[in-house]
Amino acid sequence: MAAKPPAGDPVQDAPQVAAPQHAAAGLPAIGHTLKMAQQQMGVRRSAQTLLKVNQKDGFDCPGCAWPEEDKRHRAEFCENGAKAVAEEATLRRVTPDFFAAHPVADLATRSGYWLGQQGRITQPMYLAEGADRYDAVTWERAFEIIAEELKALGSPDEAVFYTSGRTSNEAAFLLQLFAREFGTNNLPDCSNMCHESSGSALVETIGIGKGSVSLEDLHQADLIIVAGQNPGTNHPRMLSALEKAKAAGAKIISVNPLPEAGLERFKNPQTPQGMIKGAALTDLFLQIRLGGDQALFRLLNKLIIEADGAVDEEFVREHTHGYEEFAAAARAADWDETLAATGLERAKIEQALAMVLTSRRTIVCWAMGLTQHKHAVPTIREVVNFLLLRGNIGRPGAGVCPVRGHSNVQGDRTMGIFERPAPAFLDALDKEFGITSPRHHGFDVVRSIQALRDGEAKVFFAMGGNFVGATPDTDVTEAAMRRARLTVHVSTKLNRSHAVTGARALILPTLGRTDKDVQATGKQFVTVEDSMGMVHASRGNLAPASPHLLSEPAIVARLAGAVLGPASATPWEDFEKDYGTIRDRISRVVPGFEDFNARVARPGGFTLPHGPRDERRFTTPTGKANFTAAPVEYPELPEGRLLLQTLRSHDQYNTTIYGLDDRYRGIKGGRRVVLVNPDDARELGLADGTYTDLVSEWKDGVERRAPGFRVVHYPTARGCAAAYYPETNVLVPLDATADTSNTPASKSVIVRLEQSRTA
Repeated sequence: MAAKPPAGDPVQDAPQVAAPQHAAAGLPAIGHTLKMAQQQMGVRRSAQTLLKVNQKDGFDCPGCAWPEEDKRHRAEFCENGAKAVAEEATLRRVTPDFFAAHPVADLATRSGYWLGQQGRITQPMYLAEGADRYDAVTWERAFEIIAEELKALGSPDEAVFYTSGRTSNEAAFLLQLFAREFGTNNLPDCSNMCHESSGSALVETIGIGKGSVSLEDLHQADLIIVAGQNPGTNHPRMLSALEKAKAAGAKIISVNPLPEAGLERFKNPQTPQGMIKGAALTDLFLQIRLGGDQALFRLLNKLIIEADGAVDEEFVREHTHGYEEFAAAARAADWDETLAATGLERAKIEQALAMVLTSRRTIVCWAMGLTQHKHAVPTIREVVNFLLLRGNIGRPGAGVCPVRGHSNVQGDRTMGIFERPAPAFLDALDKEFGITSPRHHGFDVVRSIQALRDGEAKVFFAMGGNFVGATPDTDVTEAAMRRARLTVHVSTKLNRSHAVTGARALILPTLGRTDKDVQATGKQFVTVEDSMGMVHASRGNLAPASPHLLSEPAIVARLAGAVLGPASATPWEDFEKDYGTIRDRISRVVPGFEDFNARVARPGGFTLPHGPRDERRFTTPTGKANFTAAPVEYPELPEGRLLLQTLRSHDQYNTTIYGLDDRYRGIKGGRRVVLVNPDDARELGLADGTYTDLVSEWKDGVERRAPGFRVVHYPTARGCAAAYYPETNVLVPLDATADTSNTPASKSVIVRLEQSRTA
């Protein structure tokens, strides 16, 4: 029997704190998974659903984008994947009666946890201008409202079409097609906030903005460096791949400001030995200061160049460009500056170098800890330099591995969700559909918020996600959203964005991954692309949460019909009836998707081509992989200040809050905590358990304050602190972004800690 949702918001300002754990998964993960599943789905539905997660005849997990091996476990999911499935497949329902009982002003006072716990939205809901609460609306009227607002715009560029990483390939392709036929490239997506820096760096250096490794490469590697990533919480199934690599003899270096349980020891719940003892993963932990990664890799590159025979000279000569300029910059790397930038001991760096030099096959994995700094793009380019020096791209067991977050975030970009599309993509799209796509660049996430703030954008349409909860500078973002004429959210469940609206607002409830999708021609499936470029089918197996739901492709198709009308020659109705017709068009527009329908029908799908990995072919302007030589940067910390990173708890996926615990870090029953090194805390006069306000400092002089955080003495790197988002997004200035990628710099926020005004 599933449990009812919480009636009121639980108290979150008095968390219990214990010592952090040193191993991930095991029996506690199984227990927590079963408890969460039972609460949301009940026993029978849990079994019916979880046994289909990530199976070849099942549905893709709506959580992370980590790939599966060809041979699947019967239970091919992790704890956090099970939480994501349970939240979507919940038996709880949000009906029009709920909205009648809860005005928007009330919803705005609720936590993200409480909103998400209420269940699946069952009908389209409309907030009329001047109204205080949402009312039910028909689908026909909902599309009329959107069409009215879009047609009233002075320019198509006054509309913004945002995409979450959960959106399928088919829906993403239709959305970008509609937006471009409408006349805009304003197609921001969640990549703008996470791995945009990776894409920017990789396109410039190797010619493609995707990782170059497969699971098999991880299993064959001699050395795996995991930098700025916490797979135990954010990509738990990655731990199985690391365990397998270790068993084959690989060494692992972890580079992170925080020790993370999942990288210390993994207790694999799939094996008896794993449950009892587990496997130690990290061989060397480099507890780096926030933002010091570029300096670390630059010094390692200097030391590689200076070591006899360490550079793969044949690879460098045949396949790279710019080596001499890069090498001159690398030779200038300074030990003292590096030690100051990284906070590391010289002996630790020398130990890392020894491991690098004995490795024939090296992989570097990274996530937000590298991508969300001002100098994120140069940092990742330095990682590429590091791999190029020893020929570690285009070799089995070696390469770049940016670990993507949401389950189809990479696929959405492949499908054309991008504000700066390649001319070749637009040429192919125009030829296939007989349209003229705009060629000027559109708005990314940060630029969209600025446009809404400044009145340049008036309609905001979101395909999934929680835009308000995910974006920086919360007060600025919310004020910007409230300036819109219309905000529209295609959603399965409630979140903060539904309570921060334009003059008018719509919530359009959609099918989830777990739901059966039946259209006029029969049962449909959608496709996704994982973090390593594998494309496969996803088929839900549950009856939809309500008969009033539409699929994402159907929503886009009907929206396009309402807005573009008979003037459009695109067969929108056919696309809704049969998703195979969408895939036929994708196959003629997107390289690598030739014969899409036949290839994806094979169990497990197919792998997209990748020039650097497959044949050491680099589609850069030079025709080779490019070394780069950017100046080394790192944050400089004023006296009495700390460098804050925003991060997730273990009971969280992106902005979805499953619970109020962070089990591995010893936090229970609350989220307003700030993790501070004990020595830093003593210098600042902050006893463990005291309450403080976090105040960020930025060159605009604006005070950004997050009040009432419990200080937790924690083994962070000196000078660094950590706290959960979205609660701390308020501290991240909208204009504090990475150079080139414009990604919010959420991992290097200078803060001062003041006595709490709420204490």
